[in-house]
Amino acid sequence: MKNILPRGHKKLLHAWAFYDWANSVYSLVITSAIFPIFYSAVSKTAYEEGNVPDFLKDVNNENIIFVTTAIAFLVVSVLSPILSGIADYSGQKKRFMQFFCYLGASCCIGLAFFSFDYLWFSLAMYFLALIGFWGSLVFYNSYLPDVALPEQQDATSAKGFSLGYIGSVILLVFCLAMNEFGLYPESGYLLGLDAVQMSFILVGVWWIGFAQYTYTYLPLGNKKDTSEVKNIFTNGFKELHKIWDQLGDNIQMKRYLAAFFVYSMAVQTVMLVATYFGTEEVQWEEGGATMGLIVSILLIQIVAIAGAFIASKLSNYYGNIKVLIGINMIWVAICIYGYFVYSPMEFYLTAAAVGFVMGSIQSLSRSTYSKMIPEGNPDTASYFSFYDVAEKIGIVIGMTIFTLVTQWSGSMRGSILFLVVFFAIGVVLLLRVPKLKTAILDHKV
Repeated sequence: MKNILPRGHKKLLHAWAFYDWANSVYSLVITSAIFPIFYSAVSKTAYEEGNVPDFLKDVNNENIIFVTTAIAFLVVSVLSPILSGIADYSGQKKRFMQFFCYLGASCCIGLAFFSFDYLWFSLAMYFLALIGFWGSLVFYNSYLPDVALPEQQDATSAKGFSLGYIGSVILLVFCLAMNEFGLYPESGYLLGLDAVQMSFILVGVWWIGFAQYTYTYLPLGNKKDTSEVKNIFTNGFKELHKIWDQLGDNIQMKRYLAAFFVYSMAVQTVMLVATYFGTEEVQWEEGGATMGLIVSILLIQIVAIAGAFIASKLSNYYGNIKVLIGINMIWVAICIYGYFVYSPMEFYLTAAAVGFVMGSIQSLSRSTYSKMIPEGNPDTASYFSFYDVAEKIGIVIGMTIFTLVTQWSGSMRGSILFLVVFFAIGVVLLLRVPKLKTAILDHKV
């Protein structure tokens, strides 16, 4: 058949990694950069004008989007095992990945019409865009052990994140140029849309368009025997239970997942709230907040490229677990420092540090887990569903705690400091991961 490439083939590895180039524009433009700034401005105006439902009038404007985010992640955590079970037994893993890609990208386009005048539709677009992004990642991540050999997985994972950072920066710079540097009609509108609205449309078009290269080369998926499967829709939960049972014989993976669950909830929470923190807590000069935040986000993306590759190289010398311990310790220092950040320069320094450890911890966490999956195991989607469920439930807990502390204290500073606890516990749990001499994770390769 056309375009079927063997595991480890360079073109296949590049095609897999290129999906990060396609979808990471969501992470940057929607999660981190333009949409948070846009939402903060729109929601503040709505509150000032009293254009919010009565039951939300006493709720912090940022908490509306935080709660929506937490609920969306809860839905993803429930959907993941169902979908991964279907994908494993139908042999249609790529089709599910495509469905969520198209759902997420289409709803990003829908965000161009976000308004408090029709709040529920607007929040639905945000909600479904998030589900589409993270739902597609369940299947995308599960392809890593299918396409890359164990010794290739650290570098391939790092390549994916790096391509994502580069591609998303390119689109973000173009979106900024439309608005800031005259690459937009003098009237400020194109087809009745302003530059910010057009940015959300470009995210959807970019995501769908560049994903086609990945879909050209990824295999459809490996169909498993369904003769003993009574219900393909509930079998995913049975697969999770089976993998949980298998963890009893794999102490290394079990302890690693416990550590990942704890520190990942803090990492993802920082990623989701960083721009909102910069908007609300940093003392920008008048009119300088928007550009200052964009510069910070670009700095994070650029430094993250180096972080992903440096982590990959260090893991070859010191082992994945030792490097992850070091990265978590850096996160502890960043959160403590972040509590005292007030000036733009302090925020820039924090952004640079966050970028380095964000790129490294995401890339290395994914490849570390991938290498722990038993070689030749056909249940890669189910294994990564377990990984994703742990991550998403952690995000729900992290976002819930962050929202409650912010609402109670009236500031995000206490919430940021509270994240230190999760990173510290992550270090302790990583120290408990056994060092197996035969594991590629714990010695030079």
